Amino acid sequence: MAMTEEEKKYKGIIWALSIIIPIAVAALFGVNLQKLGYDVKPLSFLPPIYATINGLTAILLFCAVLAIKKGNIKLHENLIKVCMVFSSLFLLMYVAYHMTSISTSYGGEGFIRYVYFFILITHIILSVIIIPFVLFTFVRGIAGAYERHKKLARITYPMWLYVAVTGVIVYLMISPYYVN
Repeated sequence: MAMTEEEKKYKGIIWALSIIIPIAVAALFGVNLQKLGYDVKPLSFLPPIYATINGLTAILLFCAVLAIKKGNIKLHENLIKVCMVFSSLFLLMYVAYHMTSISTSYGGEGFIRYVYFFILITHIILSVIIIPFVLFTFVRGIAGAYERHKKLARITYPMWLYVAVTGVIVYLMISPYYVN
């Protein structure tokens, strides 16, 4: 199947965002305003908020799949749009928190430490990989390329769901070690 004009129009933007977002996050993650001498109050209230947003994203993704299976295209589209907004808000809050707070080390020991790092590493890797998948899947949907949308969504959905769910798990596992 041929790419629609809408897909062609956004292809370059999607690939640019897929490269720029992880680089920007990595760069900003390395900038800590406290360590640079700025008198900023740590945004320590943000982790439970962005973990909740991740949890809501997971629930809404699941609901979006149910909606499309029931033929409710408009509800599906609206739920996916909310998920995209939530993912963007998560990203902004995550970067803001890490720019104003000293990083928290995981304090668990033994086997659970390996579990935590496995979940964290797979979460981080897939959170980068998922960017073009989400954006291309979304554009295919709004462009009306439904067969191509559906084919890509079968890959995108489990990855996005995994990233959202593991974001909550990572938060729950590290939250006992946060210092206010």
